[in-house]
Amino acid sequence: MSFRASILTLYPEMFPGPLGVSLAGRALERGDFALETVQIRDFGVGRHRMVDDTPSGGGAGMVMRSDVVAAALDHAAPEADTRPRILMSPRGRPLTQERVRELAAGEGAVIVCGRFEGVDERVIAGRGLEEISIGDYILSGGEVGALVLLDAVVRLLPGVMGNAVSGDAESFEGGLLEHPHYTRPAEWEGRTIPPVLTSGDHGAVARWRHDEAERLTRERRPDLLPGKSR
Repeated sequence: MSFRASILTLYPEMFPGPLGVSLAGRALERGDFALETVQIRDFGVGRHRMVDDTPSGGGAGMVMRSDVVAAALDHAAPEADTRPRILMSPRGRPLTQERVRELAAGEGAVIVCGRFEGVDERVIAGRGLEEISIGDYILSGGEVGALVLLDAVVRLLPGVMGNAVSGDAESFEGGLLEHPHYTRPAEWEGRTIPPVLTSGDHGAVARWRHDEAERLTRERRPDLLPGKSR
């Protein structure tokens, strides 16, 4: 069974977006994964299909209603559907490559894209939504986050990357940032390729790449190193 993603959103026209081109687009065409969108407003309340209301206790903005989001979820993922249910949220746990690998090994995901001030807490608890963040900043809604998450997952699905090992040395895969890359021309604006990379000594190349990965990680993301708090 291929990976199946269900996206609950007020803006289904944002999909597939970037997932419709390049590696992901070809994978979608081949059926390596399936993508469906569910318009949350279809489950809105009343003649105007209201999906939000004023926050209890007062305050600015609007909050997505629990009954509306639950109805959309129950439609997209009945109780027998065991796919993870995810809410893209700035207060969620940061998305990691480890979580991406776990999702890629599963049968898919149901992703809720919040809008406005947020989603009623009761549906988050009542439907067991896993809150995931793609960074410490605020976006207009969860759609961009959902695209980021799915792009990361889809490229790990079997057959998507032409070379199955091409992702093994990428940033975060081995706990380190990725080493620098070089290609022709041999000299560009006075800058040359490190000699070790053209030496033909594969052992020396491997050691250089590992050392450079460690150096970059120490300089830019020391929190990734063993013993460092995250």
